Amino acid sequence: MYAIVEIAGQQFKVAKDQKVYVHRLQGEEGSEVSFDNVLLLDDNGSVSIGAPAIEGAAVTAKILSHLKGDKVIVFKKKRRKGYQKKNGHRQALTEIQIESIAASGAKKATKKAVTKKAAAPKAEAKKAAPKKSSKGDDLKKIEGAGPKAAEALVNAGLDTFAKVAKTEASKLSEILSEASSRLSHIVTDTWPKQAGLAAEGKWDELKELQDRLDGGIEK
Repeated sequence: MYAIVEIAGQQFKVAKDQKVYVHRLQGEEGSEVSFDNVLLLDDNGSVSIGAPAIEGAAVTAKILSHLKGDKVIVFKKKRRKGYQKKNGHRQALTEIQIESIAASGAKKATKKAVTKKAAAPKAEAKKAAPKKSSKGDDLKKIEGAGPKAAEALVNAGLDTFAKVAKTEASKLSEILSEASSRLSHIVTDTWPKQAGLAAEGKWDELKELQDRLDGGIEK
């Protein structure tokens, strides 16, 4: 029996007892995690395909360790501009082991109920965001915060550097995970510190900090 499941924005073909390296997950080593976005199941030749996910199916795994991937060199150069920049990057990863694949019986209905109840506050936040857009900061200046991540923060009411600086990194990760599973792998450990420097206008210190980052983690 195997399944194709989405984990931290990536799709994996997994089977019981298989070890997989995924983008960094929020959780301690030894803890269990469950993924209910199962796209396909094959149970001894009986194939089930979701639309897009299979109702009630889930994959349970155990976090074995947190680690970094191999270093990747990122080199940027502009012709005839005298500009070149070289950076190294090591992706923050988590090693997990698949413990079980359930074709049905996962508690997905409760999650839907929670999202429905939370829909109203999110709608209010989205309505409030345009009013504050004129005073909002460009959150994309935070290393690791792309357009989607910045949009998720604004929708959650964090539209300025000062607000992000006062928010704990774990809360920022929770906001991104709720906004989209594709944002759950982003490491936010230094975001409050970066936002604090940006809020105070210390751009040179911010650049120095960002140059020291490796996979979102300060060296």
